[in-house]
Amino acid sequence: MRALLLDRDGVINRDSPHYIRSADDWQALPGSLEAIARAQHAGYHVIVVSNQSGLARGYFDMHALNGIHLRLQRELEQLGARIEAFFFCPHGPDEGCDCRKPRGGLIETLAARLGLDRPSTPFIGDRLSDARAGLAAGVRPLLVRSGLEPVTAEAARALGDVPVYADLAAAVEDVLCS
Repeated sequence: MRALLLDRDGVINRDSPHYIRSADDWQALPGSLEAIARAQHAGYHVIVVSNQSGLARGYFDMHALNGIHLRLQRELEQLGARIEAFFFCPHGPDEGCDCRKPRGGLIETLAARLGLDRPSTPFIGDRLSDARAGLAAGVRPLLVRSGLEPVTAEAARALGDVPVYADLAAAVEDVLCS
């Protein structure tokens, strides 16, 4: 199974310092949905892997989170695509769980469950914590600069030459060409 793992906020949709709390807050980044469709049409199973500490903080509940994901799915349906699965950490940063990025537990769990070949599985995120989680789990991290705090090439190099792209469309193009 060829999988493409994606962080959500700052990669697929606009991020907010106040959290994406409802489907009304969700807004796709330009070109992101088309990039997901291209990857899926090329044979990749697209899976979202994200921290959702807003659940632990009480900013939104599972009903709201499901509504956000349903909106994403409906927009992708118009392009003949979908997200195969959503894996997320519901814990806050102080809870010490293994599933919260930058730890690799969530990616390790889904890789084992789905039988992924980790070294050949790309994981695209917008934060250094995404790259660290990818490295910890043994997948291939890539970063985009479309999030709230754009990653610099220098910071990514410090992690071992993690490639940095302008956005999801550019990163997916590189994945499809490699």
